[in-house]
Amino acid sequence: MADGVVFERVEPVVPVRDLAAALDRYRRLGFSVRAYQGEARYGFVSRGAVTLHVSEWAEHDPKVSGAVVYLYVSDSDALHAEWAAADLPGRLTEPTDTDYGLREFGYVDPDGTLHRVGSPL
Repeated sequence: MADGVVFERVEPVVPVRDLAAALDRYRRLGFSVRAYQGEARYGFVSRGAVTLHVSEWAEHDPKVSGAVVYLYVSDSDALHAEWAAADLPGRLTEPTDTDYGLREFGYVDPDGTLHRVGSPL
């Protein structure tokens, strides 16, 4: 192991079939979005201290592959209400209390990405 190496942040890359649709979906979830200004079909979404990258991949099949990101938030019930009001395609589960001290819910988008969201009880 290298001494002195500091991990500063992580920004997961999520595969999507349609970059424009994915950026619109994240915008409706309250994220700020921007497309990469180059040849690649790539974008960035952020909300608060959280940033995700989205990468358009023509071969991506949500039935075969997907991604999971866990988002820690201050109030999962409030975010669930916000996301439910956005009326987006996909599957949104109801918030529940876990035995590991979090109140959490999940949202699976049409690209197969599971967004698990939790806040401390």
